Amino acid sequence: MEDLKTSEAWRVFRIQAELIDGIETLNDLGPAISIFGSARLEESSPYYQDAMKVARKLSQAKFSIISGGGPSIMEAANKGAFQQGGQSIGLNIALPLEQSPNTSQDISLTFRYFFVRKLMFVKYSIGYVVFPGGFGTLDEFFEALTLIQTKKIKHFPIILFGSSFWAGLIDWLKEQVLELGCISKEDLDLFYIVDSVDEILPIIQNHYEYLQEHPEKGHRFRV
Repeated sequence: MEDLKTSEAWRVFRIQAELIDGIETLNDLGPAISIFGSARLEESSPYYQDAMKVARKLSQAKFSIISGGGPSIMEAANKGAFQQGGQSIGLNIALPLEQSPNTSQDISLTFRYFFVRKLMFVKYSIGYVVFPGGFGTLDEFFEALTLIQTKKIKHFPIILFGSSFWAGLIDWLKEQVLELGCISKEDLDLFYIVDSVDEILPIIQNHYEYLQEHPEKGHRFRV
């Protein structure tokens, strides 16, 4: 007889435990912004420095900051937010090459399952800021776009930072994906592209004020 702890049924219990832990920990968080980006850029990178500045400005405006909890852009986001007004949250992931949580977190959670972690990002954020990054960063960006496009969640700002980094991807979306009819022209309006740290806070504040005026729009998931 298969041991329960190695069975598929046991995996369901572990998933349930991660969901409960995440929800109970973050349920009273208040307005929060998730910041995504590479785990491989050095502290000397301009993107690292800008991510720290963005997080600081948002935190000083009383928005909590959620990152993936690891190094590089994630660390910059937590470091910028730490003890600045809003809470600094890290949603870490257990990986074969272990990711160590950075030290600038008020709340630190570690997930075994990517999909549970991704649910926490989208459930507790009122906006995404996406810095240059690799497959994981692109995954978060495109998943949010997909959920908004298909109306599985309500619209919230997705802000791409660094037009020179994103230009090739956006050109490809326009020249190939849109041209073939795989997306609609309106889908390209689901995100912003900015180059200045100062452009981000007004976008987030405008959206938050809209949510305050229309509280029925604040529930993220459609049912």
